[in-house]
Amino acid sequence: MISNVLAAFIGIAAGFAVGGGFVAFISVLGVLPRVILLSSQKSRLRVIEWALITGALFGTSVMFVPITLNAAILTPVAGLFSGIFIGMMAAALTEVLNVIPLITRRLKISGSLELIITAIIAGKVAGSLFYWLIFLPVWKG
Repeated sequence: MISNVLAAFIGIAAGFAVGGGFVAFISVLGVLPRVILLSSQKSRLRVIEWALITGALFGTSVMFVPITLNAAILTPVAGLFSGIFIGMMAAALTEVLNVIPLITRRLKISGSLELIITAIIAGKVAGSLFYWLIFLPVWKG
């Protein structure tokens, strides 16, 4: 009984730590406003905020509820959305920290900033699809 309570406490504490880090990442670094600015979707600010909240809640609930669906349909969709999310967050983080503009100025390729950001996002999408379509099925056996 005590070990179950301790495990629950540690799990909740870890969840708060990860959630706090995520909120700090989004708010302190200004990642979400930068994503909205990069995607020219200022008019859809509330929709994007609610999509982020809903996605975080859905992702958390999937970890606790066993779901059995047709993997052939769900896996590519989950991989695509995960890749888009990770790619947009990575692109926004690098933009917030001014990594890409600095590199493009030093390499003298400043005219292709949009192409570089698109390549980063595409790479993250490809990586997520590889994880969901190839790595996970092989790993689960």
